[in-house]
Amino acid sequence: MRAKRTAPALHPTVVLWTAVGLAGYCLLPWYGLNRNFFTFSWLFDGWPLSGNVAPALFLVLQGEKLWLAPLGALLLAPLLLWRRKKQEPFFGALLIAVGAAGLAWFLLQGFGIGLRGFQWQWLTAMFGELGDRQFGMGWGAVLVGGAFLFLLTLGFAARGAVGGDEFVVGSIGFVVAVVALFIFMPILQMFSSALVTQDGDYSLSIFLQKLFSDRLWGLACLSGGQRCGVAWNSLFLAVLVGIVTTGLGLVFALMVTRTGFRYAALLRALTVLPIITPPFVIGLAIILLFGLSGIVTQGFSELFGVQPTRWVYGLPGLVIAQVLAFTPIAFLVMIGVVEGVSPSMEEAAQTLRANRWQTFVTVSLPLMRPGLANAFLLGFIESMADFGNPLVLGGNFDVLSTEIFFAIVGAQYDQAQAAILALVLLFFTLGAFYAQRFWLGKKSYTTVSGKGDAGVHPQLPATFRKVVYAVAGLWTLFTLFIYVTIFYGSFVKLWGVDFSLTFDHYVKSFAIGWNEFGIHWRGAAWSSFWTTMQIALISAPLTAGIGLITAYLLVRQNFAAKDAFEFGTMLSFAIPGTVIGVSYVIAFNVPPIELTGTGIILVLSFIFRNMPVGVRAGVASMSQIDRSLDESSLTLGANSWQTFRKVVLPLLRPAILAALVYSFVRAMTAISAVIFLVSAQYDMSTSYIVGRVENNEYGIAIAYSAVLIAVMLLVIGLMQLAVGSRNIGRRGSGDLSQSRTNVSLPQGGAPVISGGG
Repeated sequence: MRAKRTAPALHPTVVLWTAVGLAGYCLLPWYGLNRNFFTFSWLFDGWPLSGNVAPALFLVLQGEKLWLAPLGALLLAPLLLWRRKKQEPFFGALLIAVGAAGLAWFLLQGFGIGLRGFQWQWLTAMFGELGDRQFGMGWGAVLVGGAFLFLLTLGFAARGAVGGDEFVVGSIGFVVAVVALFIFMPILQMFSSALVTQDGDYSLSIFLQKLFSDRLWGLACLSGGQRCGVAWNSLFLAVLVGIVTTGLGLVFALMVTRTGFRYAALLRALTVLPIITPPFVIGLAIILLFGLSGIVTQGFSELFGVQPTRWVYGLPGLVIAQVLAFTPIAFLVMIGVVEGVSPSMEEAAQTLRANRWQTFVTVSLPLMRPGLANAFLLGFIESMADFGNPLVLGGNFDVLSTEIFFAIVGAQYDQAQAAILALVLLFFTLGAFYAQRFWLGKKSYTTVSGKGDAGVHPQLPATFRKVVYAVAGLWTLFTLFIYVTIFYGSFVKLWGVDFSLTFDHYVKSFAIGWNEFGIHWRGAAWSSFWTTMQIALISAPLTAGIGLITAYLLVRQNFAAKDAFEFGTMLSFAIPGTVIGVSYVIAFNVPPIELTGTGIILVLSFIFRNMPVGVRAGVASMSQIDRSLDESSLTLGANSWQTFRKVVLPLLRPAILAALVYSFVRAMTAISAVIFLVSAQYDMSTSYIVGRVENNEYGIAIAYSAVLIAVMLLVIGLMQLAVGSRNIGRRGSGDLSQSRTNVSLPQGGAPVISGGG
């Protein structure tokens, strides 16, 4: 006879987070971010009695930092739930009270006490001068803050929020907290300076004067003048780039999936080449080819006797460079959506005597609308926020991102002007976001369900297939031409002067030697290279994970303020990297979060700058997966976490790959935010390359970029192997035997979709 199981005396999840909080409070250093993270040297620096590395408990027992004492008492409060059931009203009410009070006191003591005591005069008037200062938070503070947050979400779940699902409520709380801390707080601090004058006062009239200036909104170019306003320039460029990149992304996705193209794997590699290249390198290659002294310009001039011009500087050059750089983003979004269209629907249309063109226009293309909308949105936002290409190729065509940069780092140093420009940029981006939502409407685009689908995607119409081949072929040849120039330039002694070949640039950057300690990385670029690899490999999976969890919450869950939640996750993508960098320096240069000069600030900037790509890719792919799969798993006894891990994630492999690749590559090639966040200890590849360009060492800059491209191609290939591809039970065009999606039920209760490894 099986023994009867007794319920635990205390809810296991409550025990977990209470233990985490107590460990942070009693065992881990409360202060000293610079020394606590990524190292355990604090164990030998006087822990636990030394004030520099002491846990909060020991600080309080020594009579120091007494404002930390209430946190310890609150962490013991969940023990009052001993032998209490989750269904009792007291259970949820106590957890909500503990979590809310703990978070409130945690934030108050953190932000209320700074470098010179109390931050606000009313605290000083109430308690008097404080004899001690506050330092940056460490591991102990992070764990205690996290414990209070998740105790709060457990309380809301116990009171029935979002169906009482602990995983969903906890995920919502986590995403809201990190978005508020690492997106809203820095940006709000940056925007708060929009009303500040040069004298440090607040003035609404000066704010409005700057906001509606002709420099921003002028239309002189339409009446014979030389320039239009910076806002109109950015908007026109972004719309044009968004349309072209979405079209090219769709063309490449169709070529890979609907034409029987034999070299699809090679084409995939070629389409992602531009995204793994530092943007200013593409701009430099375009100048070397099409500039006033460029090879193509001079050759065309000699051949046809035409006077060379500077046509590439301005809108034409920017469109070429940005389309080269951002088409792969559209392709990565579109490939998963095009593959996800149900073949059975297309076969049904053909059965009803529709030809291939009618089937594509009336069935396939409408089902791709989520991908088209998301690809355009990403292309639009990327163009708006792009900094490297306008800096190199902008000429007299000024855009918002470069204007923000010069307002911050120029001689004027006008933070108010930079904040106003960023507000205008944010307005455009939100307009595109809501236009996308309006275009998609509330229609259903579900094509992947729990039923087997053994159909085969029909080939494109013959004429349209030829057009796809022509467009993809021409753009591929142009891309290859650009990259041949980049790689050839890395072996040339001095472009335009001495074209003799040499390996000097590579040797100077990446020389390796031996000494009594082993391998000696003698090259000047090794330090920044290893730092960049470390930061990128840490930030990529974190970015993908947070992005896909957020997409799951947006598509699969209904909760209050969902639209505001989605807006918050997209906000960082709407802000230029220059503003992100400066706002991070302002927000995280002083307690309670001191991150300036550390590697953590780089990781955080990459995570929350690139997270929207994972969100949009996940939303586009998840929109095609029938909710019945989730419902079946939940009906069979699995919880939401098991359903997400074993049912949804295997079908999101294209979105996972898109998020991993994009976040890794962006961390390797980012320039705008990195300029403000690098330090002597944490120098990044792009800042090193910019330094070489400023010193006119173009050969070293291009050689370094070539090495980065090769390394990123290798890492992307490894990511493809690790993630695999999803298997949704369809036969390929070369295999007419019907295959099925295998769904098995493990002991945990959640169905597992096999295949695709």
